[in-house]
Amino acid sequence: MAGMAAPLPDESLEFVRFCYRRRRVSWPLLYDEMCAVAARGAYHGLGFAELAERGVTFCLGDMPKVTALLELVIAEERNSAEPSANPSSITLAMVPAQS
Repeated sequence: MAGMAAPLPDESLEFVRFCYRRRRVSWPLLYDEMCAVAARGAYHGLGFAELAERGVTFCLGDMPKVTALLELVIAEERNSAEPSANPSSITLAMVPAQS
């Protein structure tokens, strides 16, 4: 679109990070999470159109770009020093109750 600012990669990455931190899964489940977040406007109230203006589209022709964003965020998050916030990665041990 004419007059539209160039998409900021940081906004695109922050959206993908937000989605990944909500649900630490890989492709294609992360793509599904991104679609759900966009449909609900759960990331700063941004829907599909607003995200497209910021460089995140869900069109088949843009899949290579989206996949590259996903792979970058997943690699960053897996290599971060922070412990995982994914409850499924926590191991619980059953301890018999003391009588």
